Amino acid sequence: MARLVLPIFLVLSLTLLHQGYSRPSRTRKAVPAPQRAADEDDVKSQLEKLWQEVNSLKEISALQTVCLRGINAHRKCYLTIEEPKHYHEANEHCIAWGGTLATPRDLNENNDLRDYAKRSAPGTKEFWIGVTDIVKEGQYVDVNSMLISYFNWDKTKKQPTGTKRESCVVLSLAAQGKWHDEVCLGKKKYICEYPIP
Repeated sequence: MARLVLPIFLVLSLTLLHQGYSRPSRTRKAVPAPQRAADEDDVKSQLEKLWQEVNSLKEISALQTVCLRGINAHRKCYLTIEEPKHYHEANEHCIAWGGTLATPRDLNENNDLRDYAKRSAPGTKEFWIGVTDIVKEGQYVDVNSMLISYFNWDKTKKQPTGTKRESCVVLSLAAQGKWHDEVCLGKKKYICEYPIP
């Protein structure tokens, strides 16, 4: 038995000794300062790209959650929010979740919003949408200050009324999706829209 232990011990010792010499040294070689700075910039750039990808994945995940709770139409997701807020608070809430107040761009989109609002919040009569003339009376823009070309005013009530006090627009379910302007400080439910990338 002793004869067998000695050769095994020698083989193991030589193997360990050989591995120790064949491994690269753990000491760092001196890297010139310009190369080190370039390497650090490269690592920072890669980390920034990873961070952007993570944030993008988070946004896509949040958007998928919104689309599951709301509707997906016209390359956007729409979600009704049932907690009444002032116009500006409503828009800030939509922005905090990656969207804006919904702005219908044509009759089909307006009708889809109307139908969705009826289904999602039965009994609610009005919702804030992303149309306002706060900056210049009579010049209606979306929440990104872009002029809008589609309007769905309730002409039976002579809308818009044109007063400076009523500068924010609601979509009225009682008027079959027609719009009218209101005082922005009124609390209403609202519809957010989220673009689908």
